[in-house]
Amino acid sequence: MKKFLTIAVFSIVGIAAHAQDAVININTASHGEKINKEIYGQFAEHLGSCIYGGLWVGPDSKIPNINGYRTDVFNALKDLQIPVLRWPGGCFADEYHWMDGIGPQSERPTMSNNNWGGTVEDNSFGTHEFLNLCEMLGCEPYVSANVGSGSVEEMQRWVEYMTSDGDTPMARLRRKNGRDKAWKVKYFGVGNESWGCGGNMRPEYYADLYRRYATYCRDYDGNKLYKVASGASDYDYNWTKVLMDRIGHRMAGCSLHFYTVTTWNGSKGQATLFDGEDYYWTLGKCISMDEIIAKHDSIMSIKDPDCKIGLLVDEWGTWWDVEPGTNPGHLYQQNTMRDAFVAALTFNIFHKHTRRVKMANIAQIVNVLQSMILTNQEDGGHMVLTPTYHVFKMYTPFQEALPLPVDISCKTMNVRKDYTKPIAPDNQKNLPLVSCSAAKKDDGTILIALANVCLDKQQEIKINLSGENPKSFKGTILTSKNIADHNDFGHPNKVKPEAFNNAKIKDNVLNIQLPAKSIVVLEVK
Repeated sequence: MKKFLTIAVFSIVGIAAHAQDAVININTASHGEKINKEIYGQFAEHLGSCIYGGLWVGPDSKIPNINGYRTDVFNALKDLQIPVLRWPGGCFADEYHWMDGIGPQSERPTMSNNNWGGTVEDNSFGTHEFLNLCEMLGCEPYVSANVGSGSVEEMQRWVEYMTSDGDTPMARLRRKNGRDKAWKVKYFGVGNESWGCGGNMRPEYYADLYRRYATYCRDYDGNKLYKVASGASDYDYNWTKVLMDRIGHRMAGCSLHFYTVTTWNGSKGQATLFDGEDYYWTLGKCISMDEIIAKHDSIMSIKDPDCKIGLLVDEWGTWWDVEPGTNPGHLYQQNTMRDAFVAALTFNIFHKHTRRVKMANIAQIVNVLQSMILTNQEDGGHMVLTPTYHVFKMYTPFQEALPLPVDISCKTMNVRKDYTKPIAPDNQKNLPLVSCSAAKKDDGTILIALANVCLDKQQEIKINLSGENPKSFKGTILTSKNIADHNDFGHPNKVKPEAFNNAKIKDNVLNIQLPAKSIVVLEVK
């Protein structure tokens, strides 16, 4: 069956070309609510080598560091302009007791990371190390707090410790530990995946717990918490309904988790070994994000038609089997052009839903799942930037821009997978061959993101810019010879962005030759 489907897929792609393979109309006179920069957020969990060996090596390490933070990783993240960073989990958050991670590091107790491989951690990276890192990077901290195994008092004291500037017990303790002025902490998650690793709760029970815990998460000294409820996993629309009915506007935001993953015969598939059918199916699963957001939004809009409560997709990305020879509990996977396409298509979806989607956090920032960066600690430490990192960097201009309506006419592809137990509600997807998003910056620059998902066919694109008289453009392209190409420590630049010039402007129209399996971002003036 796999052979048949692969042939079918490519026969659809190979339909005879005509003048344009896709026509895109961009309405530059209208726009939606701005693309919050937090949509390009990151997630750092105590998982594998994300924190220890990824972000943090300690000040005494032989690996070059800035006060314990890896210099190469810090500089790469600074260059990426990350807007928000979520920590300490994930599943880890509901077993994390914050007081173990403060005070002199020699006196901090060790702990077993029970969720992720039983790794013993020394708690050398805690509240001060995380919040100081956010200050240095210039990003908002997003703290996920412990509801699953923690107490109301523990959570209340943590908020006070971080944000109180008064003469309070926790503020005095913070000053004793070397930090005089309180931090600004905006985003605060009241639990994580409470339907699963965060306590295996029913939504009604969690909703009552949220109301109780959130009551004691107070605003101190001008710091206003944006409280986030632990929301649904992908297709669990009832969870969202119950939270809207029972919590409502007591929450500022509600989370949503969705991974591009399908388990088949106990395997999620390998990150670098896959065929055309696997690739197209992955993108078909990825674009389910559009429908999932729309359905959760429609439920939220019954109680909140003005979108005062944000939807935060604070875990998303690809999930493959771990790399051979690595700890199964550390979720270390490589990152190919396929992953880059998942990132680009997902961003194009987020841009359609800015009225409701206020933040997103890819999982995760270093060495875990669909990461930005891979590191090792051999010979003084090495780092590589992944194709996904490059997509984030290419899309940086979209932060805080105004999304523009896009009407696209292109061929589509029917992709299937003969999974016995598919995670998706169905095993058939209709995949457009071209994905596009557009936005306008404050200075009038028009941003256009394009993705040609075809493995073997260039796309001729015609873009009509109504009401604009474009004179020039600059572009960046990410592509590679093979869709499974990736960067490793021996070949750190196999996949990297290049300048893109295959576009012509005539009579207010952009005509673009978009190479096969390529992602392009244009800035048009």
